[in-house]
Amino acid sequence: MKRFVGPAAALTLALASVLAPAARAQAPKETPKEAAAKPAYTADVRGSILFQIDQARDKLVALAEAIPAEKYAWRPGEGVRSAGEVFNHVSGSNYFFPTLWGAKVPAGVDPRTFEKQLSGDKAKTVETLKQSFEQARKEIQAVPEADLGRKIKIFGNDATVRDAMLIIATHAHEHLGQAIAYARSNGVVPPWSAKGQ
Repeated sequence: MKRFVGPAAALTLALASVLAPAARAQAPKETPKEAAAKPAYTADVRGSILFQIDQARDKLVALAEAIPAEKYAWRPGEGVRSAGEVFNHVSGSNYFFPTLWGAKVPAGVDPRTFEKQLSGDKAKTVETLKQSFEQARKEIQAVPEADLGRKIKIFGNDATVRDAMLIIATHAHEHLGQAIAYARSNGVVPPWSAKGQ
């Protein structure tokens, strides 16, 4: 069945086909540095996982830097992690999850102590958070392609190495949501939201 295109629609289509290439040609070009700094979607599974981890990392680090040091001890209720403990919990987990597929925690690092020992120190918390994401990325990139589907156990359940990598991304995003709520409860607008206001 043929569709009838009226004169106005035909003119619009004709103009769009002429103007679109010109508009693209005039669009500002990114510098190579800007293009390299911008995360990009990718077709491979590992790249997609790393993209999601990087998205969570950037926002968690931005929040950890934006929340005032005196608010690191703030918690929404008794028995709930404080703001500082949330960031350090993510850091510890970033070191722990790769051990599920056999990676080793670097010598001298004990992620089990992060929540209690670092949570009152904003500078150390931020630096540890950055380092933990670097370590997680390194361990993900070190896995041979053929091992992504290797069978492992995660908390007693059948899984794959790829599943454990996904946990790093989903866990970071889960606590990003928590950290956003903590920040907003303390009058801190997430930096990426503040830019749009």
